[in-house]
Amino acid sequence: MKIIIRLALNAGALLVVAYLVPGFLVDNFWPAAIVTALILGIANAVLKPILVILTLPVTIVTLGLSTLVINAGFLWLTAEFVPGFSIDSFWPTAIIGAVILWVISWFTNAITRK
Repeated sequence: MKIIIRLALNAGALLVVAYLVPGFLVDNFWPAAIVTALILGIANAVLKPILVILTLPVTIVTLGLSTLVINAGFLWLTAEFVPGFSIDSFWPTAIIGAVILWVISWFTNAITRK
């Protein structure tokens, strides 16, 4: 049940980012936002730890800012595969979207932990 709630919250966060960031487009809640949130969740669970380990020296040198680029890359790559979800450009749209999505996700994760 907790996974379904987090999936719905992440899909809602994508809609908020689409509202705030020009060029970050989500057509509707179902299926575009749900499928995008599901794919991003799988990518963050499976691929992100591998990429973070592989880019650890760069992450240390950039004080963690390279993880922002990894998150924006996941968003941009997901936009290539999910119909109804698109990002106009990597810079600045995907980067700004990743930052706003991180802030919203941080807030929703803090709420769902309790």
